Amino acid sequence: MKKAILAVSFGTSYLDTLERTIGAIEREVQEAFPDRKVYRAFTSGMVLRKLREEMGIHIMDVEEAVLAMERDGVEEVFVQPTHIINGYEYEKMKTMLQPYRARFVRMEMGMPLLSSVEDYSEAVRAVMKEAGLEKNETLVLMGHGTEHHTNAAYPALDYMFWAEGFRNVVVGTVEGFPKIRDVIRKLKEQKAEKLLLMPFMIVAGDHARNDMAGEEEGSWKSMLEKAGFQVRICMKGLGEMDGIRRMFVRHLSEAEEKKR
Repeated sequence: MKKAILAVSFGTSYLDTLERTIGAIEREVQEAFPDRKVYRAFTSGMVLRKLREEMGIHIMDVEEAVLAMERDGVEEVFVQPTHIINGYEYEKMKTMLQPYRARFVRMEMGMPLLSSVEDYSEAVRAVMKEAGLEKNETLVLMGHGTEHHTNAAYPALDYMFWAEGFRNVVVGTVEGFPKIRDVIRKLKEQKAEKLLLMPFMIVAGDHARNDMAGEEEGSWKSMLEKAGFQVRICMKGLGEMDGIRRMFVRHLSEAEEKKR
């Protein structure tokens, strides 16, 4: 039986971080499952259009990837999203895949990054191993955030850092809760002075470069500095972290072990 893996990501048009993050995850998955071809798909129409129209790069969407696998004679598909939470993008992916499941002998889906208590704990350890905090420095993580109810993952992650003994970490989101004002209030309550600002996103793309680290008045960096904090930037996406990539491989292995 011909087998394949479909790696599904939101996507990014920043090609340098693309290969260091999404590309690195896909390569690690390929190494873990050498008998299967890894196909790439993005779910963001905006990213796909920008890559195609401005850079002449074509990356398949989910439907195109599924049809390509079918043409290639693939019979068993394991799908691994690089999404962080079980939110709109994950649901969108499942909806896009549903009409095609019957075309394959077997199709299984791995879970997003934060899908169990074990995942939260493992993600915390992976981030702290890579952050490189200096003495008396507090880590501020910018997550994406969402209006979806799974935005609760971000305050849960904030609490997990505390539960794991890392009291010098604060998690916020750019489009959900906690907001930057909540982050600043918590930092002041903790009497923090020096901050390391880092994205909690698979890629260090537009949000990280502009909303987080930009020089504009509304960026997190600018607002934190205006609030009196010393800010250092770490422009590293989660996909660059060994421990995070191993989590996606584990999720894929767990999908493979599901009973048919």
